[in-house]
Amino acid sequence: MVHLKKSFFAEDKTMSLNEAIKKFVKSNCLITFGGSNGRHPMAAVYEIARQKIGELKIIAENCLTGEDLLTGLGLVEKIETSWVGISGIDMAHNIRRAIEQGIPRPIEFEDYSNFTGSLRFLAGAMGVSFMPTKSLLGSSIPKYNPRIKIIEDPYTDELVALVPSANPDVAILPVQRADKRGNAQIFGHIGIDDLKARAAENVIILCEEIVDTDEIRKIPNSTLIPEYLVKAVVKVPYCCHPWDMYGYYYYDLPFYRDYGACVRRSYDEFLKWVNEYVYDCEDHFEYCEKVGWKRLFKLSEMAKKISRIPV
Repeated sequence: MVHLKKSFFAEDKTMSLNEAIKKFVKSNCLITFGGSNGRHPMAAVYEIARQKIGELKIIAENCLTGEDLLTGLGLVEKIETSWVGISGIDMAHNIRRAIEQGIPRPIEFEDYSNFTGSLRFLAGAMGVSFMPTKSLLGSSIPKYNPRIKIIEDPYTDELVALVPSANPDVAILPVQRADKRGNAQIFGHIGIDDLKARAAENVIILCEEIVDTDEIRKIPNSTLIPEYLVKAVVKVPYCCHPWDMYGYYYYDLPFYRDYGACVRRSYDEFLKWVNEYVYDCEDHFEYCEKVGWKRLFKLSEMAKKISRIPV
């Protein structure tokens, strides 16, 4: 029988974003961010940057703006993923510069496919050390990634590839709403956040709003991350900007298009962008003020017109 610590069932796990990052994100830790081509926890990324937590090892099924920004600041030592990009409209040029030119520092890159990147979290969630797959046998990825093992299946005598499990020290997962205990609900595309929560040692939930547990219980099938997996609950409205939060706000396409253009033009242009939107802002509230509340509210109105959530 598994005995869970009482702290897993604490009545109130709420804390500020600054406190949560300082408590759980440490130098040299293995970290993953939630969301998938959207619902990306940028507020946490900015706070990690402000606290200058370095030597990070990032593990993901794909990497977006947040991973690119941290890499550009020299805070990343290694990335294990399958795909990198700022969006469908641009490359993650900081990651590319780090790999090809060592700017601002060289990083180690470990390549997987999208599918096997996700399988790694499934293995971590199940508590096993690897996951078998045949999909990589038609790929050159195993040639360049020695951690992928190809063995003879003991049951069929056919070849099978093994990918190592993903067990992050920290998973930072953005959700629409949660209660103070950590029961978190996701509406729309969930990616593999449920697997990340089960694979990670520490889970930080970023939520747009905190609601009573009775409200959570009204639609229990939407509670994809239960309280016993969660260490911290942080209320951060617009925590994913310029990405979206389904039902709450739409993508700020011009904003992250501008970010992509800055990164692409030059490393100095990227640093100017970071100084303006990260280091010159004391916290996420000041960031939202700089972006403009009117602009953010407009994104919220856009989301309400196209979203269908059961609350």
